[in-house]
Amino acid sequence: MTNIISSSSISPLICFFVFFFWLGHGGALGIQHSAPAINGADKIRSQFLHLLRTRRSPQVPLTVEPSKPARHPLFQQVPTPTFSEAMESCPKADIKNLKQRLREENFYLHTEAGEQGRLPVLILSLKDSKQKRRPAVVFLHSTNKNKEWVRPLLEAYASREYISIAIDSRYHGERAHNLTTYRDVWDLIKLADYLTQRKDIDPKRIGITGESLGGMHAWFAAFVDTRYAVAAPIIGVQGFRWAIDNDKWQARVDSIKAVFEEARIDLGKCAIDKEVVKKVWDRIAPGLASIFDSPYSIPAIAPRPLLLLNGADDPRCPLDGIKTPTKRARKAYAKAHSSNNVKLIVQPGIGHEMTSLMVKEASDWMDRFLKQ
Repeated sequence: MTNIISSSSISPLICFFVFFFWLGHGGALGIQHSAPAINGADKIRSQFLHLLRTRRSPQVPLTVEPSKPARHPLFQQVPTPTFSEAMESCPKADIKNLKQRLREENFYLHTEAGEQGRLPVLILSLKDSKQKRRPAVVFLHSTNKNKEWVRPLLEAYASREYISIAIDSRYHGERAHNLTTYRDVWDLIKLADYLTQRKDIDPKRIGITGESLGGMHAWFAAFVDTRYAVAAPIIGVQGFRWAIDNDKWQARVDSIKAVFEEARIDLGKCAIDKEVVKKVWDRIAPGLASIFDSPYSIPAIAPRPLLLLNGADDPRCPLDGIKTPTKRARKAYAKAHSSNNVKLIVQPGIGHEMTSLMVKEASDWMDRFLKQ
């Protein structure tokens, strides 16, 4: 895979921004970037799906290709991470010899034409379960990591009679060839196609969660695909327009600075400023800072259970930037007579970090709504 960062054009950056929510190549398709007038969740979902489907590679039949466990999973960060207290903290059932009792599945799900349409999937479940159809949870990894990194979480959920699923985001893990390639995920819709066809999964009890990049993907997956019945994005929700308007975009830009430097050069600017940031969103991710931003897409998840988890001092997902989407979500849930289905948990003194508390709260949320 060729490194997409190039000084010749802004267009290669598209591959990175699809990592936010599968939008593909630029072009607004008539979307207005002023304050949108939304007439309901179905309308905004339909607009999102239209944009998504017109920006994909040619479709192929959804097929499963068996594979083997990744022997040397690629981490796109140095030094390679070796341990996460939060990952190891997820509640487990008291089962002797748990690892020996786990069934592991490794396969590729073909979601579209092209190299990146080959989606690596890892599934863990308990052998010899007495439940014919079990609830399922998808956990999505953060930037620079892979599906193998979240294995402790998969094992914990599997011990509690879930089918637990992880994937490699695009340009991560088995879909990355070096440490500088970038990211894209639209595969969660196709993953839902597959999961709802399995005989051991209850198609009405599929949850989705994830950390950081994975939390962002979980947010958009739950927004666009109602088959995800429960959502718990962890440090992944933010207000893109709010950050521009309130000059709070620096931490997000610094985390992916090469992308914005490329945009700055392309626009002939001396420094990255809010105009550069806005142009990047407008040109490469149409709708990200307007019609599909969190104040509009988060309320569209109602009435399905939604838990938002954030650090009080998170510079990439500033708390002030999610106040409006949270307020609007609460109104949408109240209107749907499901106020108990939405909750925001803010952990004091925490920045952009997934903590053991967040893992436990997300786990409890899944149990509450998927184990009924």
